[in-house]
This record gives sequence, C-alpha cells and structure tokens, in this order.
Amino acid sequence: MVAKRILCSDRLRRVPSKFSWLDHRLVRDEHFCGLSHPSLALYLFLVTVSDADGLSYYSDISIEHHLNLTPLMTGQARAELCAAGLIAYSKPIYQVLSIEKSTIRKEVIATGDVQSQRGN
Repeated sequence: MVAKRILCSDRLRRVPSKFSWLDHRLVRDEHFCGLSHPSLALYLFLVTVSDADGLSYYSDISIEHHLNLTPLMTGQARAELCAAGLIAYSKPIYQVLSIEKSTIRKEVIATGDVQSQRGN
C-alpha cells in the first residue's frame, strides 16, 4: 500500500464556509454512470458557480463559452443531467439538486442504456 503524504502543505484544500466539494456519492452511488463528458463538464461548472442553494443564473451562452460547448451540446447535457435527477432547469435558472440514492439497475449499466432505465 502506498503511504499517503501531503505533497504541497501550503496548498491544502479547505471546505469553504458556504460551499462544499463534490459529494463522493456521485461516484459511489453511480450517478455519473452513462453520462456524457459534456454533461459531466456542465455539472462540475454548475457546482462550481452555484450559490449555497445550488442556484446558478449563468446564461447558456456564457456556459458554452466557458466549457467550449455548442448550443446543441449544452441542451443535450442539460437534458441528461435533468433525467439523472442531478439538476433542475427553468430558463434562465439552473439548480443543482441534492444527491439521492441512485436507482440505476446494475445490469443496465453494463449495456450502456442508462437513461432509459432510470427510476425503474
């Protein structure tokens, strides 16, 4: 086993008083399984820029500029994240939602047909 050691002690991360880092349940409970790279990028962006209530008022044009996405890619990424229950969207507001237990069936993940089976 590799011994853990601090590589740069003057740059230790601290949880900001109003925000937190990404929730490990996103990986552990397989919320990210089957999501496209643009969806993951959009989620990271929204988590980064949202306020303490998870709200972001960034426009799609601004998001597309920051993430180098086309309008089509942004719409598809938003739809994936909404279907996955990770965000809510009502133009012009995005809301990053609380993490809920994943309902993806394990056998569906192996086939890659994740979105059509969520919630079953």
